[in-house]
Amino acid sequence: MHTGQLVFSQLMDFLPWRRFDTCVQRYHGDRKIKSFPCSEHLRVMAFAQLTYRESLRDVETCLRAVKPKLYHMGLRGGVSRNNLANANQQRDWRIYADFAQVLIAEARTLYAETDLGLDLDATVYALDASTIDLCLAMFPWAKFRQAKGAVKMHTLLNLQGNIPEFILISDGKLHDVNVLDYLVPTPGAYYVMDRGYLDFARLHQLHQARAYFVTRAKKNFKFKRRYSHEVDKSTGVQCDQTIVLETYYSLQGYPEPLRRIRYYDESLDKRLVFLTNDFDLPAVTVAALYKSRWQIELFFKWIKQHLRIKAFYGTSQNAVKAQIWIAVSVYLLVAIVKKRLGIQLSLYTILQILSVSIFEKTPLVKLFSAADYNNPPTDDPKQLLLFE
Repeated sequence: MHTGQLVFSQLMDFLPWRRFDTCVQRYHGDRKIKSFPCSEHLRVMAFAQLTYRESLRDVETCLRAVKPKLYHMGLRGGVSRNNLANANQQRDWRIYADFAQVLIAEARTLYAETDLGLDLDATVYALDASTIDLCLAMFPWAKFRQAKGAVKMHTLLNLQGNIPEFILISDGKLHDVNVLDYLVPTPGAYYVMDRGYLDFARLHQLHQARAYFVTRAKKNFKFKRRYSHEVDKSTGVQCDQTIVLETYYSLQGYPEPLRRIRYYDESLDKRLVFLTNDFDLPAVTVAALYKSRWQIELFFKWIKQHLRIKAFYGTSQNAVKAQIWIAVSVYLLVAIVKKRLGIQLSLYTILQILSVSIFEKTPLVKLFSAADYNNPPTDDPKQLLLFE
């Protein structure tokens, strides 16, 4: 008798599978594949992410233990370690990268009205990169230093909902600032970056695209002051200046005036100097914008702790990129489910619940109901007391 869908199947129903088929056809992902198509590969890898599996053998063992349930998970054939290894090696990682872009577009729409806590009616992006260390002996293609391997995950994070809208996976040698060449700026949006992205020629391209940037100045930064604006030093703002660059090559790269703000952060006991091309935004708001950049650091910390992107199931470049993109897709899927079902729990809590209830048949709304976590009161006089 049918008693409902598995939690895993309910979760997979939120994925736009027709769009996924389009991505598969674009790169001929199922060409000459008789069993274990890309859709099943995605399901198995999503299962591995949601249940924190350590290896392909671990995935195979767990799924074989629940063999009668595989059909209800959307897996028509058997799952073997050899099939998974071959799929990670041969299925084009761009399939999963393009599908992640589909989920990004959906999540961005759902979180478009999220309040950032700033008096600002514009999209705010944080740009940063995180290095994922690899063993050079096992990943010889990922050369970083003489005896160290790594890949970099360059991410443009939309702070409305912490949705990654752009991700570039490169080798560890690619400098962070080069990622600005891959961005398509959104007019009117704010791009918040640290000092690693301070390249005036590239920042001027953002300015010409009518986008705004907020970054920090380096210690050896040279400039000429044109005008000083009045400031309220009780807010932490020590100066607000209109400046022009003094160094020859910097001036050639950015020939227009910039705004320089020096701010004292009392909580850190630290003086920070910001540069921006927005001359209308209050100086305190500029400081708050840069402080919001910390969200991308938390994003990197979160996905490294709760998703499998530090230990990989394959050693080829294709396997590593496919696993990272599938991990990002799982993150986006959980964020989409959270918004569509109106779940008030954090993403961490949702993932923890899913990891232990993936084979249950409880409806998702009931599974994440906060009321279910409260123990019902009992008036049974025969109930023994643990502490008296």
